[in-house]
Amino acid sequence: MDEKGGETGMQNQGWAVVTGASSGIGWELARNLAAEGWDLVITARRQDALEALAREARERWGREVHVVPADLAGRPGVEHLLEALERLELEPDILVNNAGFGDYGSFEEAELDRVLQMIELNVSSLTHLTRVLLPGMLERGRGRILNVASTAAFQPGPLMAVYYATKSYVLSFSEALREEARGTGVTITTLCPGPTTSEFHAEAGMMASPLVQRFPMPGSRQVAEYGVRALMKGKGVAVYGVLNRLHVFGLRFLPRSLVLRLVRRVQEIRS
Repeated sequence: MDEKGGETGMQNQGWAVVTGASSGIGWELARNLAAEGWDLVITARRQDALEALAREARERWGREVHVVPADLAGRPGVEHLLEALERLELEPDILVNNAGFGDYGSFEEAELDRVLQMIELNVSSLTHLTRVLLPGMLERGRGRILNVASTAAFQPGPLMAVYYATKSYVLSFSEALREEARGTGVTITTLCPGPTTSEFHAEAGMMASPLVQRFPMPGSRQVAEYGVRALMKGKGVAVYGVLNRLHVFGLRFLPRSLVLRLVRRVQEIRS
């Protein structure tokens, strides 16, 4: 990311809404957008982290920032964010659906409430926000949506079955919307990072997984920079990293049953 040398007073590009902005890729996506001249509405559960991000965006890049603490793993949180946008009379030109989490382990041992919250956050809240904000973009004839999926979207994921399934939804949903919006001035981009250095893996209970221990991971900033470039270019599906792109391409030529076994082998914790 070109951090503009701390430049302030850059011309306002418009408003961007970023979910899951309190850490990791979401934090860096918001910083990238601020550096490029976008004012922000940032949301996540942790208000202190959001306030720290807002201070940097205001002081470093001269951006206007609204902090809206909300838990989007439930409809009340989504409606709280939408009510805040209505109250502020904002018409965002960018929506970044980044909020999400995963859970590592066999499905039969998973905590049911956590599984349902994952579906609510990774799927329902993303769908809800897109459905409410997309029509305004279409009416204005401009807008960009970045939905953060994962390389997990391209195959089933034993030992992270629900997470992989939610990301498959994000990819399929986003590609379909992109086609529906073709020629309107609105673009939908799906960012598909692989394993990335962030709080995600600790929260998902994956730190003991060979997938995390044995493979080098890029930082959140690298992935976010790539994601914002793809968003601004109006790219459809943006898979970060050469190895990840080769992986996704190679999946087309492997039997589904073999892919399942390979994914499980990679993720399985060795005794």
